[in-house]
Amino acid sequence: MLEAYIKQFEQYLRIEKNASEHTCRNYLLDLREFDGFLSEKGPSYVSGVASIDNLTIRAYLGLLAKQNKKSSQARKLSCLRTFFKFLVREGVITDNPAAAVRTPKLEKYLPTHLTVDEAFALLDSVPAGDVQHARDRALLEVLYSTGIRVSELVGLNRGDLELNLGIIKVLGKGRKERVVPIGKKAIAALTHYLHLKDTAPGTDYPQEGRTQPAAVFLNKSGGRLTARSVARFIDKYVKHCGLQRSISPHSLRHSFATHLLNAGADLRAIQELLGHENLSTTQRYTHLNIDKLMEVYDRAHPRSREKR
Repeated sequence: MLEAYIKQFEQYLRIEKNASEHTCRNYLLDLREFDGFLSEKGPSYVSGVASIDNLTIRAYLGLLAKQNKKSSQARKLSCLRTFFKFLVREGVITDNPAAAVRTPKLEKYLPTHLTVDEAFALLDSVPAGDVQHARDRALLEVLYSTGIRVSELVGLNRGDLELNLGIIKVLGKGRKERVVPIGKKAIAALTHYLHLKDTAPGTDYPQEGRTQPAAVFLNKSGGRLTARSVARFIDKYVKHCGLQRSISPHSLRHSFATHLLNAGADLRAIQELLGHENLSTTQRYTHLNIDKLMEVYDRAHPRSREKR
């Protein structure tokens, strides 16, 4: 029912919005899932795109509630709002049926983060060795040193590195480029990895120079490393250093922000480093732990200090 409109919307995303491949893929998957829901209901339920109303959207969300987290429901609803807003703009429909549907209330959670000692233990858990070990150490150091997203990490190209200036350029959400400082340890690890990759025997990758000529982080075949592979590497080293909990690439991003905040960094500076549009997003990812709060309280509150 919606396929022709979905294809128009895809062109809008790619050409006008310049959306990333990841964003386009997720939007299209969500829209085709909704289209499948309508097809199963049949023409007696919805006769055409103009007959889709807020009750149709609510029925769809009710089905999603049985098998999806609230965060997934909220994402799919946001996708529908954007899609129908596009159809209103194009004159296909007059009103956005998803606009009046309330977003499911999301559960509040605090992403996992490492202590400073745990972060150092994880980074030091990578043994010295071949180019793959050097790559793993470099990607861990870069994630913790810069706080970039794993998608930004695997998207790094050689031309994005200005290590002599201590900065890298990353392409974030919405294809927005930002400049991020990188620390000396990460620069050293990255320089060592790139030197090995360029000079070590057996690293004349057949794919390099054709499919991914500029990629920084490569797999064994010379293709660009994927986010899933990075997550797998991190899981391996988490187990190797004895951490008894699950750590994701995002955990290193959250650790980066939390450690900066705990050391006195300005929240708005952290917002810029993370590439967040809204400060509220940064606040969610940079919570102070209770020990730090108690330390600040004991130092600052007049009734917490002993009289001299």
